[in-house]
Amino acid sequence: MELPKVNLPRETKFAKSLYGDLPKPALHALKELVTRHQVFVTNGDIKYLDGGWYVTHSGLLRLAERRSCAGIHSRPVLESSDPATSRWVFRAAVFKSPRCKGFIGYGDADPSNVSALVRGAEMRVAETRAVNRALRKAYGIGICSVEEIGSFVEPPKSFHESEKLPPQPANRNGRGGPRVRDRLCQIIRQHQLDPILVKAYATDFCSVKTLRDATREQVEAFVKQLADWAEKDRNALLCQLNSYLGQKEGAA
Repeated sequence: MELPKVNLPRETKFAKSLYGDLPKPALHALKELVTRHQVFVTNGDIKYLDGGWYVTHSGLLRLAERRSCAGIHSRPVLESSDPATSRWVFRAAVFKSPRCKGFIGYGDADPSNVSALVRGAEMRVAETRAVNRALRKAYGIGICSVEEIGSFVEPPKSFHESEKLPPQPANRNGRGGPRVRDRLCQIIRQHQLDPILVKAYATDFCSVKTLRDATREQVEAFVKQLADWAEKDRNALLCQLNSYLGQKEGAA
């Protein structure tokens, strides 16, 4: 498969639009990831969280496809698992070629180390983590995957129920206007977006762990960008939102 073209200025610009001004070490790491591994922020392959870059499950799978991966095998390690308590351990093997002996990775999941959003899906989370570790070993990806640290994600119920956006005053011109939350819900309905994925993107965009921590200005900027992006290129927006599927389901 032909390798995608690397456009580092575009990746850097897009990363800054999502995460703000990045420190020099983060920009240097981004350059290394983009040029060496062809993983892209614009595709949702990598994300910047808590001061570091993380690769996504979908990004690793795309990388494996480009590198003509011969196969991925996974199985539960039953002797180390306890289904009664929702604890699962998986073993995954990635074969870069038909003659490859395999790169092995293990992943575990239980209610204590996954987001409440994916409670009940610990088996799938464990398998995804095992596959991610095996893929990272096989292709020399030296950063952790998002799914391996899924426990830090706050479990959103919905935009209406879990964490409401900060209250908004009337417009400065004195005329009453719709609150930002209402505008956001309107965008979600109009463009048929997944509210849970939108929320994950919103917290990421605002560089906060929960929307309660976001300032009014941050939320307003996010809603404006979401509306503009949905109007101009909905497919690209859906691609970005789909990069958060690992947080929603534990597996792509």
